[in-house]
Amino acid sequence: MRNLKTARYAAIVMCLSVALIGAFVSASYAKTAAEIDARVNATMDQFMKEVKGAEEYLKGAKGELVMPGVTKAAFIIGGQYGTGALRVDGNTVNYYSLVSGSLGYQIGAEKYDMVVLFMTDEALKKFERSEGWEGGVDGEITLIDKGAAGSVETLRSQHPIVGFVFDQKGLMAGVSLKGAKFTKIKPDDWKEKP
Repeated sequence: MRNLKTARYAAIVMCLSVALIGAFVSASYAKTAAEIDARVNATMDQFMKEVKGAEEYLKGAKGELVMPGVTKAAFIIGGQYGTGALRVDGNTVNYYSLVSGSLGYQIGAEKYDMVVLFMTDEALKKFERSEGWEGGVDGEITLIDKGAAGSVETLRSQHPIVGFVFDQKGLMAGVSLKGAKFTKIKPDDWKEKP
């Protein structure tokens, strides 16, 4: 009898979790390249305003992965989801989705923007060649939660991939990208360049 109650409770929690996460995922999903690009442009404008030293970071980067409006939602089972673009020399070269999940005591939802800078050619090429690049497995993303803490050259030599997570209030601390999986997507209206 006790096992039956536990199973029912687990099923209810699972259904509520899936419904909550599904609602936030659908709200953060952009279907067309034009929608994603517009959101990426707005995120980059915000990045320049919110992050001290942003211009220097961008000048030193070989490419930037911009994930606007990443949604993190949880009710016991949690996850985060978003869509964005990889830009090299200011041009979009591919579109990506971000998905990650977690299990444990957690309730709530939040939205934030993410900019991941590839500081070396090697780190950028490894990301571009990957079919499904996972944070903490295929590369370590060093999250910066304060303004420029040294020269770009020092950053490049010590951290080939750096990330910034921010919202309207500025840089956020305590966000983990371990297990976050980035996968190439093809938006509805996007045509690859020959």
